[in-house]
Amino acid sequence: MIQNFKVIVVGGGPSGLITAHALHQANIDFVVLERRTAILEDVGASLILDPTSLRVLSQLGLWDELERAGTELKRVQSFTKDGRLFKDSSANILIHECHGSSFRAFHRADLVKILYDGLAPSAKEKVLSGKGVVEIDQSEDSVNVVCSDGATYIGSIVIGADGVHSQTRRQMRKAVLKKNPTAKWDDEFPFIATYRCLWGNFPTPAATPPGYASETHHQDRSIMYVAGKKRGWIFVYEKLPAPTNRRAVYTIDDMEALASGLADWPVSETLTLGDVFDKSRAGMSDLQEGLVDNLSNGRLVLVGDSGHKFTPNSGLGLNSGIQDVTAICNGINAAISESADGHPDAATLERVFKSYREARHGPLEVALSRSMDTTRTHAWASTWYYLLSQYLITPFVEHVLYRYLVSRSLRAALVLDYVSGEEPFKGFLSWFNPIRPVKK
Repeated sequence: MIQNFKVIVVGGGPSGLITAHALHQANIDFVVLERRTAILEDVGASLILDPTSLRVLSQLGLWDELERAGTELKRVQSFTKDGRLFKDSSANILIHECHGSSFRAFHRADLVKILYDGLAPSAKEKVLSGKGVVEIDQSEDSVNVVCSDGATYIGSIVIGADGVHSQTRRQMRKAVLKKNPTAKWDDEFPFIATYRCLWGNFPTPAATPPGYASETHHQDRSIMYVAGKKRGWIFVYEKLPAPTNRRAVYTIDDMEALASGLADWPVSETLTLGDVFDKSRAGMSDLQEGLVDNLSNGRLVLVGDSGHKFTPNSGLGLNSGIQDVTAICNGINAAISESADGHPDAATLERVFKSYREARHGPLEVALSRSMDTTRTHAWASTWYYLLSQYLITPFVEHVLYRYLVSRSLRAALVLDYVSGEEPFKGFLSWFNPIRPVKK
């Protein structure tokens, strides 16, 4: 048995870094293994954090930096491709009134930098890059992780925060089927893509103030635009010829072809996609959707996109991942605290992981359904979705949904139950899980 309980976190993206923060706050030893050669890279587009995620990150001492870097979303306009404005929504303002904050947009690289720089020096030195995981072996009381550079790390458990193409998830599956070739388990490629997305960023145009967002709806294609303080972000969605669970690689020519075909589509009352798109700051990928049935096996457990994948239209991916991290870290901390020697046994860890799945499965099903519906409403995937887009989801209906459905799910979100602090946001609705008050 290793001397101290130690967590090996696979993946140094947002979910992995937040896991590092949460473990450090609990005085639990850890190491983060990131495949990329650098933690800080300017990749990806924007990420949306809702008030529940901001509460957790405020517990980690990051709120001041987040407030400076993020942009609170206030107004969302919806257009058809010919420029007809059919909805002008201020529902995000209602969310702020309910909870003391609304959704905030961040450039992904800026958010990762805040998360990494915010780690204490003793924690930051445990975040390692260039550590692609190639093998994970389990014993009764430990895990052994082998990296592509030959380095080996021994720990008590592995938290897989390594994204949609998770090596942790593959290693879990490999171990289960090796032990029992007929076992029912998730497919090697468990997520299905029905749409693809072209994304990019650029300096925020003067024509759209920070906090402005838009949606452009049409059959099989749609656009989302978000204006931040310094950068704007664009997301162009297109339905694939057929659903697929295989990974696609797109070229600059593919990106230019999609962007040029929609260049005259509006992203505001005065701007089109062609006005803002910059191919030098763009990327493209298929959008996988789905939930795995198995979030853990033995001493391995999944969080974030390793275990679930949503389209980005509703901004629920990272927010759900942060709730995963919060739930699993609460469970691990409690198990260690209740263990006589600080080493929960295999049976205890199995109960922790089972409770984690039970706590998260329902909210994840709701998040998946909401994300799928939003994507298909924007893309008029059927007559029903067209009616939702153009006639049924009016500003009044949207306000009712936000006030009584969205707000309820936000109120029920978890916080780190072992971290004391001040409540950063107070609206006219209370939180079901208040932050543990500071002892005076």
